[in-house]
Amino acid sequence: MEFHNLYSFFKGTALLCGVVLFPLSCTSVTQNKGNEVNYWLTKGDESVRLQFQTPIRFVNTSNSLQNIEIDDTQKFQYVDGFGYTLTGGSVEVINRLSPAKRKDLLNELFGNDKNSISISYLRVSIGASDLDGEVFSYDDLPEGQTDVSLSKFSLVKDKALIAMLKEILAINPKIKIIAAPWSAPVWMKDNGKTKGGSLKPEFYETYARYFVKYIQGMHNEGITIDAITPQNEPLHPGNNPSLYMPSEKQRDFIKGHLGPVFKANNVRTKIVVYDHNCNKLEYALDILKDPEAYQYIDGSAFHLYEGDISALSTVHNAFPDKNLYFTEQWTGSKGTFNEDLNWHMKNVIIGSMRNWSRIALEWNLANDSKYGPHTDGGCTECKGAITIANSENLTRNVAYYIVAHASKFVPAGSQRIASTQTKYLSTAAFKTPIGKTVLIVQNDNKEIENFNIKFAGKIATVNIPGQSAATYIF
Repeated sequence: MEFHNLYSFFKGTALLCGVVLFPLSCTSVTQNKGNEVNYWLTKGDESVRLQFQTPIRFVNTSNSLQNIEIDDTQKFQYVDGFGYTLTGGSVEVINRLSPAKRKDLLNELFGNDKNSISISYLRVSIGASDLDGEVFSYDDLPEGQTDVSLSKFSLVKDKALIAMLKEILAINPKIKIIAAPWSAPVWMKDNGKTKGGSLKPEFYETYARYFVKYIQGMHNEGITIDAITPQNEPLHPGNNPSLYMPSEKQRDFIKGHLGPVFKANNVRTKIVVYDHNCNKLEYALDILKDPEAYQYIDGSAFHLYEGDISALSTVHNAFPDKNLYFTEQWTGSKGTFNEDLNWHMKNVIIGSMRNWSRIALEWNLANDSKYGPHTDGGCTECKGAITIANSENLTRNVAYYIVAHASKFVPAGSQRIASTQTKYLSTAAFKTPIGKTVLIVQNDNKEIENFNIKFAGKIATVNIPGQSAATYIF
């Protein structure tokens, strides 16, 4: 682990729970009574990765530097969490680690102590994603057969994923999970293939019950699915697996079948529409404009492979009572640490939060050194947050640090508060459930930026290296 110089931070914190833990894990009383700012830094040149820095202090004096002003009287959305997709491939490679190494990694990722990054939200696939070792659904049949009663439905193909989710829930019982299918069973599709094709209207009701059986089956395993989207990337039928579901078909599926079937079965799992790029926000808007569909919908989900993150605010402004979720963004094998760190911190972590998202998720949690496992036709360049080389060796990649700069410090239940930005400094600020203030800053300039954190009439003068990200807590 690369969390350094923590001693000076923890020696100034007296914990009411009686043991020295990560300060967000239980009620704490700090000796500096709010005047000290503790912060962690990651540089784009990789020389510093999530390292604790020498604390700074708030003072009553003023200077001529630019200010980042925080106003905790202006409050916005609550945060459900930060994390990744736990793909079947992630589970497979994590399970290759030795028992001790595997246990340490899961605690590092999902625990809540000083050596953990405290992931608080996960996405999983309903059936296989393209980053599973094989394509499957929960009701696969020989060609030409159907199973309208879903009598052959089984979660057995996901037994390893289910087992790992149980371990994660033992570490963090409050973690939330959103689930999405990459494809319906092929016998429900008009092309009879795992790749592409559309859901046949005569199977809309059956497919709605398929979701119910999945949610109930996971519940029987002790796993609560907090939300689902009807289809991952519904306008991208070129993946394997995938399914094409334009907005009018998703609308009709929700209002005529999925919503009513959930209601009839007392399923409280949230229905979240779209789950695709920010350049087609009309997809979500068109569904939300339908009053019959609207009643069943919690919100909409977005990725950022195309478009601008501000699209989320456009949807929020049109339907302010519906939630927003940022559910996926990949880091690729050809990207650099510097470029990915800064683009993702600015757009995914800070950008999604400033545009009303309740979550910010990077894509795949873990894979091997060859960017596998993946399906035949799945992503061959997707880089996980963790690379598992063998049973004893792993590498923490850029997506690890992108998420950690938020997940470690902004727990679920935090609320975004107002923070100003400058030409080069992107910011997002939060008030945590125990009353801490957290400020995340990304410096887009190649040069160092000197500035004041201005809060409650006081300033703390700091600097952030060029092309770097920092998280400040006070």
